[in-house]
Amino acid sequence: MAHTQDQQLDGLTVAILVSDLFEQVELTEPQHALEAAGARTVLISNKGPLVYGMHHDQRGDAFRVDVELQRARPEDYDALLLPGGTFNADSLRMVEGAQRFVQAFEAARKPIGVICHGPWLLVSAGLVPGRTLTSWPSLQDDIRNAGGTWVNREVVVDTNWISSRKPDDLPSFKRELIGALARAPELAANPMPITE
Repeated sequence: MAHTQDQQLDGLTVAILVSDLFEQVELTEPQHALEAAGARTVLISNKGPLVYGMHHDQRGDAFRVDVELQRARPEDYDALLLPGGTFNADSLRMVEGAQRFVQAFEAARKPIGVICHGPWLLVSAGLVPGRTLTSWPSLQDDIRNAGGTWVNREVVVDTNWISSRKPDDLPSFKRELIGALARAPELAANPMPITE
C-alpha cells in the first residue's frame, strides 16, 4: 500500500538522545519533520528532568526528558537521532550507557541520524571504522583517526547512517532521515553479516 508523505512513518518511534546544552535547532527541526511524517519521538537523556538547548553560544529553551537513559531500551525504538552542540556531544561521548545504546542501534542496523558534533559518540562507541560520514569540520581528524572516511558534504548516507555538518544542512538532513526511516524495514530484514 502506498503511503503519502504525511503518514509514511506511521507507527515508527524515534529516540532522540542528548545530554544537555545541545544545539536546539538540530533537535527541534528533525523532530518536527519526523512527527509531521507520522513518527513518534521520545527525548532520552542521562540528565533531567529538564535539559536545555543552545542557540550557538546562547542558552535556549528547556525540554522535558521523556525517558531516562538508564531506563531506555533500544528495542523500543525504530531509529536514533543524535543532535550536536559541542557541550552536549563532548559530555555524551563519555557516558557508557550512551555508548551501549548507540551500539545496539548499529547492531540492529536501525537508522542513525547524526549532525554537527554528534559523531563524537559514534567515535567513542567504536563504530566509525570503515564508515563514511560528515560532521562539523573540526571533527574530521577524530573521524579519520578512528578509521572512518570524512567527507565535506551537506548530507552523507552510508547504509543506515545519515550525517550532516551543521544547521544550514538541515533541509537535506531531514529529507534523507525520513527516507531512511521509510526504508528501515528493508535494512532490518538484512542485518549486518556476521564475520567468522
